[in-house]
Amino acid sequence: MTPLRLIAALGGLLLLSVPAWAGATLLNVSYDPTSELYRDYNAAFVRHWRAETGQTVRILQSHGGSGRQALAVLEGLPADVVTLAEPRDIDVLASRAGLVDPGWRQRFADGAAPYSSTVVFLVRKGNPKHIRDWDDLARSGVVVMSASPKTSGGARWAYLAAWGYALHRSGGDAGRAQAFMGAWLRHVPVWESGARGATAAFLRRGVGDVLLTWENEAILARGETGGDAVEIVYPSRSILAEPPVAVVDRLAARHGTRTLAEAYLGYLYSREGQEIVARNHYRPRDAAVLRAHAADFPAMTLFTVDSLGGWTALWRRHFAEGGLFDRLTAAERG
Repeated sequence: MTPLRLIAALGGLLLLSVPAWAGATLLNVSYDPTSELYRDYNAAFVRHWRAETGQTVRILQSHGGSGRQALAVLEGLPADVVTLAEPRDIDVLASRAGLVDPGWRQRFADGAAPYSSTVVFLVRKGNPKHIRDWDDLARSGVVVMSASPKTSGGARWAYLAAWGYALHRSGGDAGRAQAFMGAWLRHVPVWESGARGATAAFLRRGVGDVLLTWENEAILARGETGGDAVEIVYPSRSILAEPPVAVVDRLAARHGTRTLAEAYLGYLYSREGQEIVARNHYRPRDAAVLRAHAADFPAMTLFTVDSLGGWTALWRRHFAEGGLFDRLTAAERG
């Protein structure tokens, strides 16, 4: 990786001026919308680790589109842990370079996904285009804002949420589902590289009537505007999004941080970790914590990636070079 690309991948971390550090340092390479979550969690973990071990640690963060973050680690970004948007981005680190143990899903509970989320709609205040469900994305005059599924894990979840809805609505007719996908994809004027960039385009540049985004990102955006500019629409059904975490084994061993890295990810499952997850608008795995925050997370009909065929088959069909997403968007450009 060239120096300029490495600086970009670090998300500005190299621009920080810090004194010499004698303690342990951990780099968490994550996807776009988690910066607030890990800012809060890192402070709690540092306190916990000092109380448990007497050691003071420093946690650094890097954020960007999930696919690009995985590529940055492959190209030299020295991650100790990755907390990415979807499993395939971690599988790439295991299969292509052996940076992550192939059994990474079994190292932590819930398939190494310590929280979940889903895909919702963010619309302008008053919902002037009357957007209520996925079918409305394909209506004439509706402009859809989204990140690109080629670079953003959140956008892949959103795309698959629409695909799953279309299959359900069509009774499993893949041809009709594909026609629906082509219809709403034509309503996206520009593809941002990451979820946070798509949110900025929607909120600050006024692009689009509806933003397809993570539930947590939508809640954060609503709070940022004081509820005066946008509102959240929960569609009739959506996808159970499970962002995974993993130790980057080879690099953590090289840095001497393996034990620290495992503890860092493991503490996400603690009561304090799960409370921080919930306060940052992710759905916690801990049932008691989820009940305590039930008012923040409306009940939804959610389907899983496995019900659609699993990540391997979905990637090959939809997101690989020449896949359905490429063909549908190329047809529109043509």
